[in-house]
Amino acid sequence: MQNISSESTAFGTDLLTVLTRLEKSGLLELEQSRDALRILRQKPSKAHPINLIAGLKLKSKSTGKELKAEFLSEWFADQYQLPYVRLDPLKIDVDAVTSVMSKAFAIRHNILACDVNNNHVTVVVLNPEEVSWEQGLTHILRKPVKRVFANPETVIRLQQDFYNLSHSMKGASGEKLQRPKLSNLEQLLEVGNIGDIDANDQHVVQIVDWLLQYAFSERASDIHIEPRRDVANIRLRIDGVLHKVYEMPDNIAAAVVARFKILGRMDVAERRKPLDGRIKTKTPQGLEIELRLSTLPTAFGEKLVARIFDPTVLLRDFKDLGLNADTEKLWLEMSRQPNGIVLLTGPTGSGKTTTLYTTLKLIATPKINVCTIEDPIEMVEPAFNQMQVHHDINVDFATGVRALLRQDPDVIMIGEIRDKETAEMAIQASLTGHLVISTLHTNDAASAVTRLMDIGLPSYLINATLLGVMAQRLVRTLCTHCKKEVETDKVAWQELTTGFDMPVPAKIHQPQGCDECRHSGYSGRIGIYELMKVSSDIKSLISTAGESEPIRNQALKNGMSLLRISGAQKVVEGITTIDEVMRVASPSMET
Repeated sequence: MQNISSESTAFGTDLLTVLTRLEKSGLLELEQSRDALRILRQKPSKAHPINLIAGLKLKSKSTGKELKAEFLSEWFADQYQLPYVRLDPLKIDVDAVTSVMSKAFAIRHNILACDVNNNHVTVVVLNPEEVSWEQGLTHILRKPVKRVFANPETVIRLQQDFYNLSHSMKGASGEKLQRPKLSNLEQLLEVGNIGDIDANDQHVVQIVDWLLQYAFSERASDIHIEPRRDVANIRLRIDGVLHKVYEMPDNIAAAVVARFKILGRMDVAERRKPLDGRIKTKTPQGLEIELRLSTLPTAFGEKLVARIFDPTVLLRDFKDLGLNADTEKLWLEMSRQPNGIVLLTGPTGSGKTTTLYTTLKLIATPKINVCTIEDPIEMVEPAFNQMQVHHDINVDFATGVRALLRQDPDVIMIGEIRDKETAEMAIQASLTGHLVISTLHTNDAASAVTRLMDIGLPSYLINATLLGVMAQRLVRTLCTHCKKEVETDKVAWQELTTGFDMPVPAKIHQPQGCDECRHSGYSGRIGIYELMKVSSDIKSLISTAGESEPIRNQALKNGMSLLRISGAQKVVEGITTIDEVMRVASPSMET
């Protein structure tokens, strides 16, 4: 016991004291406390007692709930009559909090500033019993200090992240760094001798590493580096919404973009035209991550977007994506046909890539040769034979399909049908005994037929090859920790289900907002779908008119469910909200 206690005294309280308090609070029984002490004695650690106990995943017999770190942290704060906070890195001004005290001071006293305003400074304390630092800090800052408590594991991690970033930013802003040359419109205003930052500078390397790890930990799907006149904004897209996380000097941002370009094997010297690249890296947990890079010359310099592809996408099933049983069954039937064309439609960022890869993963057995032609390859998967489009050497989609036809494929996935030549090659491939899966940019499933005819395909070829079309969107899912059941807004429900006789549910769920979801009320996203099977009666409409509305009406008679009705079912299930479905699939989008 002495070993454990001595290693925990830096936080002001030892493990035995915390376990004893948990017993007195009725959260642990004596036997559980003794077992925990015995287990932790065998593997001494310098972690905070709160995190040591949370790591055992004990269940309170009085409440039946697991004693997780956040719950224990809130309980611990109450024991010392301190406010409890859940630290959200997206809402903390790194420059402001690291200027309050040095890294050495913060680590020595186990504290971290988390908010600075005109009235006071909020400081997270891991040792509530130590107050020796408070008077001196108050005197230096000339502001009162408000002490709070948070999850110790998070505090220790952010101590390292924030001060390492601050150190890297200061190092990158050293004597040699000057304002970089601005490109395009702004370069006309710049004169004089101007130097650039070395993209291989160790501080710049550390900034990029921090940015990547930060994005991974926050479940971001995109990293945006956006240059402005004097600064650059760093934003992350999380659950479809952009969050500003940092603001850095424009010269450092230019070096960060250059560093990304080096990692993506792009032409660092070329800043006048858009470029594409890719990076393969690993998360701190060891998961391989693919990033697709895209640069764009703007008035104030190069803008960069790095799209992050989650490696767990290939491990998901259709239920996780949001398909109901009937839609999944029909989609897989189409995807396992020996020949024909199956299309997936939706705007950029609607989850088409995830659905495509999940589908291909299921049908890519040792007996099936799956070949893809992509621009660019989104995620590298050993089960497929993947080919990259290279426009600079005249390897486009049509050329790629022509080459793949000589590779004895069973299934060909075309990244996108953009023009008549690619569409004709897809038709040819399907007519010669291959299944073709591809994407189109249309609002709904029925519009895909009209789009193919607009491209220049004759109706008889569409009828001969098209098996079906699935349209999809992504809606944010309600946070399971704070969603609240309320009475249904009948007017909103009727607007959502216009034209369909769906009973009004008595209760639905609405977002509330909590620490778990950053007070947005939502956490994660899920798909809503409409799947149109090209039946004989739809083929006759394609031959005669080819207009989307009659085709949609016939598909509805055949049992197709519209996007918003798919969304309405998820509202009934308590997964999302009426407002969220209306945002991506309102009735006006069907006209």
